[in-house]
Amino acid sequence: MSAVDKARHIIEAPARVFHDQDSVKAAFKAGEFTSDTIVVVRFQGPQANGMPELHGLTPVLSVLQDRGLNVALITDGRMSGASGKVPAAIHMSPEAAAGGPIAQVEDGDLIRLDATTGTLSVLSNGFEDRTPVTEDLTANEFGLGRELFAAFRRHVGPATQGASPLFKGDDT
Repeated sequence: MSAVDKARHIIEAPARVFHDQDSVKAAFKAGEFTSDTIVVVRFQGPQANGMPELHGLTPVLSVLQDRGLNVALITDGRMSGASGKVPAAIHMSPEAAAGGPIAQVEDGDLIRLDATTGTLSVLSNGFEDRTPVTEDLTANEFGLGRELFAAFRRHVGPATQGASPLFKGDDT
């Protein structure tokens, strides 16, 4: 958060939920972001698809900030280095593929990301009672050598414990 303007350390806005970064970019190109938004990109964790680099979202979210919108990113994926000027909660764990709370977020949920206290809250009624969304991850099994690493994704531990296939631990 050291690179993020202090005025952006607390963001409270409705969620827009996506399952990959290309969908976020397509929504941006289609002009769908016109108000404050917390972009949620789930099923990007180690069990889902091996944690692809999501730094391609930073320019999109930066443009939205330059347009005067308050935006943030929440993901169970990763971003190398700092997110620049965009507040981001990354490596959310347990991840969506493991039934973590990020899998319960719906479009329009009011979310508060508070970097000053290190808290992330979904303020929408009934959130705790929702069944986590699931995703068919079989598309991640084949192509470009991905079949070689399918066993690792099935047996990998949580990002909070190093995302290791050797030491799958409890994520509490």
